[in-house]
Amino acid sequence: MTMYESELTKFMREYLEKHPEERASQKKGRAVWWDHAGSERTPAEPVGHSPKAGGNEYLFKPLSEKEQETK
Repeated sequence: MTMYESELTKFMREYLEKHPEERASQKKGRAVWWDHAGSERTPAEPVGHSPKAGGNEYLFKPLSEKEQETK
């Protein structure tokens, strides 16, 4: 029983057989983005936790009229 192979897969297989230099180019391109040691990677940004809901809505009391006039 033969496995299905798409036209694109056939094309790429034949193209890479005819142009072996493309394999080296693929590896070089992949190394730019993926093949790095852990110390060379940019560290992930720290995760900020979302504030808890409830209770903090009334943390600030409204200013009195005297306090508003002085501000």
